Amino acid sequence: MPHYLIEIFWSDEDDGYIATVPDLPGCSAWGKTQTEAAREIEPAMTAWIDACRKSGDPIPNPSTQARQAA
Repeated sequence: MPHYLIEIFWSDEDDGYIATVPDLPGCSAWGKTQTEAAREIEPAMTAWIDACRKSGDPIPNPSTQARQAA
């Protein structure tokens, strides 16, 4: 899977952290902690991309270069 930028922020309304993937509109996940939100976004991204493949829609390329830990 391509390496997409993931943004994580606190939501008072949801009383937890929200992870979003700006390049995948509507792809988001919730977690009680930042780590949990980051973990939950992975299957959400996979499901988002699988839905694109099944519907024949194009899968966006990442708009930024994500750095990987060495």
